[in-house]
Amino acid sequence: MPTLSTTAETGFRRAYRSKFFKRVTFITVCTIICIVIALYSVALGSSDISFTDVYTIITNALLGREQTNSTEAYIVLSLRLPRIIGAIVCGAALSICGAAMQSMMKNPLADPYTMGISSGAGFGAAMAIIFGFELIAGGGIVINAFVCAVIPALVILFLSKVRKATPTMMILCGISLMYVFNALTQLFMLVSSPDDLSAVYTWMVGSLANVGWSDLLLITIVTVLGSIYIQYMANQLNVMGIGDESAKTMGVNVDRQRLAILMVITLVAAAVVSFTGVIGFVGLISPHIVRTVLGADNKFLIIGSAIFGAVLLLISDIIARTIVAPTMLPVGVVTACLGGPLFMYLILRNSKEVWS
Repeated sequence: MPTLSTTAETGFRRAYRSKFFKRVTFITVCTIICIVIALYSVALGSSDISFTDVYTIITNALLGREQTNSTEAYIVLSLRLPRIIGAIVCGAALSICGAAMQSMMKNPLADPYTMGISSGAGFGAAMAIIFGFELIAGGGIVINAFVCAVIPALVILFLSKVRKATPTMMILCGISLMYVFNALTQLFMLVSSPDDLSAVYTWMVGSLANVGWSDLLLITIVTVLGSIYIQYMANQLNVMGIGDESAKTMGVNVDRQRLAILMVITLVAAAVVSFTGVIGFVGLISPHIVRTVLGADNKFLIIGSAIFGAVLLLISDIIARTIVAPTMLPVGVVTACLGGPLFMYLILRNSKEVWS
């Protein structure tokens, strides 16, 4: 006759297998959806190119064959494909950063935007666009944006060292820096020319239109390396998520681990926003949605958030390209319109349950 402990152990194993199957299924389904949407998205655009022609062009490019229509090949290979792959990589990167920040600080408002990283990048870009000021000679908008995106993280790291800042204090410092950078950027915009004003505005709301293959290579390398490190730190993130004191009793150097993870997150987020501009809400809502399905275990949450974030940004980009075609909206406008109400709904409905 089975003992009580044996029965409990059997029930635990069944529950674990059931939860594991649910998590793997969700990640697999999201991956399939991402691939399907990406394949569908390549054939969408103001230029009327059929699905058959699109995939003939891609096949010819992969096999090194001569293209039969150079104009259509340019549209597909140089305009659409980089944008679509950029949406996948950038959506995954921002979502990974958001998931890691929220778990590390146990705060649902943590993401690259609320930490001031995105606003810092916007400030750097505005300096380059409006005044032609370059922090590094020849660096242009991208280097300005990257350097200024790192500044909020450095300030927060300094405060955490000097004042032993708690996660809540770090979030509040990030929000205050976000407001400062936004105010300075708006001040610059008041004295800019109409053309510069339009360029800064487009950059501040985020766009994938200018992402090329060379940009994509750098973003992908930084994202992959950063993602590997954050996934490697998943167990530490789980421990930090239960509270600093409990984590310290379990042998985790919370301050050191938090600073290291924050620097990696900053580099990944800065690499993205330096090329795309400020794309909001992806890193904020994707982890929330995934957490309601997969739970708070970062071993699955980080992977799930990455794939779901890629799907979310792909869908947003399709809407941006088609809703008022042939005019293309900045994708950040769409993510804000979709993300704002959805985030409010998630907070009101699941603010307590998803962190357990």
